[in-house]
Amino acid sequence: MLVSVRLDPKTENLLNRLARRSGRTKSEVIREALIAFDRAEGDSEARANAYEAITHLIGCARGGPKDLSERTGEKLRKLLEARTRE
Repeated sequence: MLVSVRLDPKTENLLNRLARRSGRTKSEVIREALIAFDRAEGDSEARANAYEAITHLIGCARGGPKDLSERTGEKLRKLLEARTRE
C-alpha cells in the first residue's frame, strides 16, 4: 500500500541519513521505525497495567519505622532469609 507522508526538512535529512548509513531504503527505515514504536507503546501499556493493578496498595500502610524506605534491599534480604529458615 502506498502512503504519502509530509516531512519537515530536518526529519527528511534524518531519514536520508538513516537509510544511507544502514543501506536500507527510506521505506524500510520507516517500516522498522513504526514496528519499534509499536513495541515501545506496548511495553508502556504493560507497565501502566501493572501499576494500575497495585494502585490500591500504594500508600495504604500507616505507621512503621521512620526509615522504612532506607536500605530496602538489605531489609528485604533479611526478611527472605528468615522465611527460608522457617
